[in-house]
Amino acid sequence: MEEIRLNKYLSDMGICSRREADRLIQGGKVLVDGEPAVTGMKIREGQQVVCEGRTVGAEKPGQSSGTAGKPERVLLAVNKPKGVVCTTSDKDRAMNIVELVDYPVRVYPVGRLDKDSEGLIFMTNQGELVNRIMRGSNGHEKEYVVQVDRPVTKEFVKKMEAGVYLKELDVTTRPCRLRVTGTRQFHIILTQGLNRQIRRMCEAMGYRVRALRRIRIMNIKLGDLKKGAWRKVTEEEYRELLGMLDRRTGR
Repeated sequence: MEEIRLNKYLSDMGICSRREADRLIQGGKVLVDGEPAVTGMKIREGQQVVCEGRTVGAEKPGQSSGTAGKPERVLLAVNKPKGVVCTTSDKDRAMNIVELVDYPVRVYPVGRLDKDSEGLIFMTNQGELVNRIMRGSNGHEKEYVVQVDRPVTKEFVKKMEAGVYLKELDVTTRPCRLRVTGTRQFHIILTQGLNRQIRRMCEAMGYRVRALRRIRIMNIKLGDLKKGAWRKVTEEEYRELLGMLDRRTGR
């Protein structure tokens, strides 16, 4: 049987995303046959994988989706409160999103919202879905409500929509859409996910973000979901989401 990369195996088994798997491996939290795993390694049938003290399921490496032992498909919409982090590392002692949700099946976040932000975030055990949503070149829409420390001007809106040069990242943001909803509040729709992008964009324009809440990812809306609460994405929403992903990738 062909070997499979360890990070892909952990993703396929619903433990975490490939990116998070690499972080866990680098942090010495993954063992293969009792020995610390190394980044980029492959595993084969019959080897034992332990992640953070937990033996990874009964499914054998290399089995295809839908085979016996594959975890139940889970996709949750979560309203992340301010102060909760979206990483499972030990660097930040704040509550993380996995602890908050405390779902009976192992799930992990799709992307991130920084500690000071709140709102909609997906949690899933589907590695391939994470990869498709996170692929920045696909241009998936995400909508936010933003409050800033100064009145929003026409010039601010025009420059934000055209794209803002971020010196610290040496990149100009993609064109986006803004809608002013208050003297110091606006909605913004992005199609990329740079680190702390909205905060960086506002700071480059001389503004500071006072509050930031994500209210939509693609077709899934936050709605009236309470802070700290979660719900399962409906079958209709899930099918529409997959359809949007398929159209973006030409499947």
